[in-house]
Amino acid sequence: MSPTRLFVPIALSLLAACATHPKQNVTVEKQSECPVRLSNGQNLIVSLPSNPTTGYRWAIQDSAGGVLRALSPEVYSNPDDGGIVGSAGLSTWRFQAFAIGTGRLRLTYSQPWEPEVPAVKTFDCAISVN
Repeated sequence: MSPTRLFVPIALSLLAACATHPKQNVTVEKQSECPVRLSNGQNLIVSLPSNPTTGYRWAIQDSAGGVLRALSPEVYSNPDDGGIVGSAGLSTWRFQAFAIGTGRLRLTYSQPWEPEVPAVKTFDCAISVN
C-alpha cells in the first residue's frame, strides 16, 4: 500500500477529531455571559474590572468546587495603563472543569476591612459541566 493511501484516511480522521473537539478556553467577562456550559477538561477564564488602588478587591465566595478547580490565583493586570496612577484594570482567574455536574461561581467586590458593608458588585455565574 502506498504512503499516500495511508495518509488520506489518517488526515481525514484527524480533521474530524478537531472539528468535534470544543475550544479549550472559555472566557467570561460579564455577568450576561452566564450561565456557562463547559466540557470536562475545558478551561474557564474569568476577567472582571478591578481597581485595587481604591481598596476594593474581588473575593471568591463560592468557587463551584464540585466541578471547577483553580489553575492559578487572581492575577491583576492593567492593559491600558498609560502610566496613570490609580487607573483601573482587570482581575483574572483561571479554572478547569474536572467533574460532570453543576455549581456556582460567585465573587464579591468589596473592601476586605469592612466585612459589615455590603459588596458594591457581585458576579454570580451558574456553571454546568458535561
